[in-house]
Amino acid sequence: MMTVAAANNPLLPHTSELVVGTFAFAVVLAVVAWKLVPKIRTTLDERADAIEGGLKRAEQAQREAKQLLEQYQAQLAEARTEAARLREKAREEGAQIVAEMRQQAEAEARRIVEAAQATIEAERQQALAQLRTEIGALSVELASRVVGEALADRAAQSRVVDRFLDELEERVRAQEPA
Repeated sequence: MMTVAAANNPLLPHTSELVVGTFAFAVVLAVVAWKLVPKIRTTLDERADAIEGGLKRAEQAQREAKQLLEQYQAQLAEARTEAARLREKAREEGAQIVAEMRQQAEAEARRIVEAAQATIEAERQQALAQLRTEIGALSVELASRVVGEALADRAAQSRVVDRFLDELEERVRAQEPA
């Protein structure tokens, strides 16, 4: 059957070795398929789940980050709006304060002017009274010299002075433009 040359050929296996090798290969293949393949499949499934879960978690984290960014931008816009409103309110209050201060200053100026006018009028009246007294005394003295007699009577002096001042006031009024 086999020739001597074929039996001594190291490349061709013996039939018994071929049968035992095939049987051993089948047993190893069955053990691998029965014990190792389920473990490998479980490990691969776990790894796939971990990768898919990681992707899902990453997507969830990205959605949450986007939502937080939108909330931050909304809060920022709201803060800017509030700041603008506060600036406008402060501007209005400043304008109101300036207007109130202006009114107070105008009222104070009017009060000062009125007080000054009252003081001037009082001083004018006092000066007129003093001037009237001095003019009266001078006019009595002048009249005494002109008439040649003494006007010792107080009532007579008063009449002369009043008549003189009335005439003087009429002349001043006549000279004033109408």
